[in-house]
Amino acid sequence: MKMKTARIHEYGDASVIRYDDVQRPQPASGEVLIRVAATSFNPAEAALRGGLLRAFFPLELPYTLGWDVAGTVAEIGAGAEGFTVGDRVIGRLDSAGAAAEYVRAPVATLIAAPASIPLANAAALPVAGLTAWQAVFEHGQVAAGQRVLVNGAGGGVGGFVTQLAKYTGAEVIATAGARSAEAVRRQGADQVIDYTATPVVAALDGPVDTLLNLVPLSPPDATALAPLVRPGGRIVSIATPIEPPADAEVTAMHMVARNDVEHLAALVELIDAAVVTIDISESRPLADLGAIHRLSEAGRIRGKVIILP
Repeated sequence: MKMKTARIHEYGDASVIRYDDVQRPQPASGEVLIRVAATSFNPAEAALRGGLLRAFFPLELPYTLGWDVAGTVAEIGAGAEGFTVGDRVIGRLDSAGAAAEYVRAPVATLIAAPASIPLANAAALPVAGLTAWQAVFEHGQVAAGQRVLVNGAGGGVGGFVTQLAKYTGAEVIATAGARSAEAVRRQGADQVIDYTATPVVAALDGPVDTLLNLVPLSPPDATALAPLVRPGGRIVSIATPIEPPADAEVTAMHMVARNDVEHLAALVELIDAAVVTIDISESRPLADLGAIHRLSEAGRIRGKVIILP
């Protein structure tokens, strides 16, 4: 049986994304086959497609896109336990493949989907949510009473970071453009700085305990942000590394999120408890994935975009 996929056969701009008919996969031992309700777009996939990450993540081409998956279990492979046909599941697929009508996935990477939101919307959670969870709790060690600067709060990761930092009881100061400012306020930011109108350095009234950087920065901008963190504070970046002055007594790290189903399950609990919400800015068909890549590279995406097969 054939199915639709979005694949790349070579590195390049968004035009290399092809919509192919391929044979529907069969689950191997320890895997299930998922009928995909949605995947979601992550900006790092555009960098991967363009070849910018090939030194770290070499691809076997052709490569089916889609790290996030939300869907229903359609078939169960030998030895795969924990799910039955028809179960609603989500997960981060490190081998990708969710930009398709069906994808096979190891059961160890999957958990039950949130019960309180549409299944397709849950596809926005795994990659961005795990990144946010680990930035806030593991690396940032954000706690009640701290002042936290979220640089790049209007993006897909930023929405989760803002909510999780606020959930800890911290004071959250967020940078966002005018297009995202209202959404960031709804997500709990105590102060929103429009970085397009006012430099962050000028708008901030005193040092912060933690800087969570979620966006690429020029070297001068990265250098300017580092002194905003008080001695004993922390800098965590998922994008451009930020190095504080040698005598600053500030802990700085550049992080890459790992796949962790326990963290993902904790996020699902917060969603079902209405503590965390998912900001879906658009739902687009699989055939629009190339257009979404172009919009992202032009800086014209807010929140999370889900892709429907």
